[in-house]
Amino acid sequence: MSSDPRATLAIIGGSGFYDFFGDDATTVEVETPYGAPSAPITIGEVEGRSVAFLPRHGRKHEYSPHTVPYRANMWALRSLGVRRIFGPCAVGSLRADWGPGTVAVPDQLVDRTSGREQTFFDAGGVHVAFADPYCAELRTAAISAAVPELRLEDHGTMVVVQGPRFSTRAESRWFAGQGWELVNMTGHPEAVLARELEMCYSAIALITDLDAGLESGHGVSAADVFAEFERNLRPFKALVRGAVAAVEGDDTCEHCRVHSGTGVKLPFELP
Repeated sequence: MSSDPRATLAIIGGSGFYDFFGDDATTVEVETPYGAPSAPITIGEVEGRSVAFLPRHGRKHEYSPHTVPYRANMWALRSLGVRRIFGPCAVGSLRADWGPGTVAVPDQLVDRTSGREQTFFDAGGVHVAFADPYCAELRTAAISAAVPELRLEDHGTMVVVQGPRFSTRAESRWFAGQGWELVNMTGHPEAVLARELEMCYSAIALITDLDAGLESGHGVSAADVFAEFERNLRPFKALVRGAVAAVEGDDTCEHCRVHSGTGVKLPFELP
């Protein structure tokens, strides 16, 4: 393993975000106790930093949100030396004033999924603190990387639904009524799995649509989401590169180092 390419920071690309490097990147195949990740991992350089990239849904969007191999993805990244992760993703907006083309760096998460493998701790009495699900240091880096083409909001609660269907109007209005701003299908369990493996994690959410409860008409369609994401992909990638460049240090921050010093014995060795 020591001869393999290594990276301390990773990007997990969402819908429409299937590549990040050119042909000079190194491709790494990684097997894990949870099977293969969504795709081979590519490792390249951003501002002199070695960075790993993994397309969450696969190279050709072959994984729906509820079938993404989340545990394999996070284990594979950790095994390559990754300790900090940005998770760019497409989201719907639950606020009429946060329209398409807005980037939000959420600070809270609500899980409305079901049936997903959402922990590595299938044995042993291990519990992780998750009151603040995103790494403050990575959030600060992402916020500092704002680009002129995209409006940026420095907070937001992201509710994660099971998918693959979009929300009904009633569900959308219910979510908005709780004061939540964003709706997404992949943010959980990705964030908590990162925390269990002591990796810093921050979502960076590109709003592609107003959710069904906020407007009349046909509601949200996958075609509209992909088209809007594609329109904003160039500045969005620039923002992500800026966030990577703004990160200081390579190791897990103290907030996300949830096992160290607790005396809790993990049921496995961290990769």
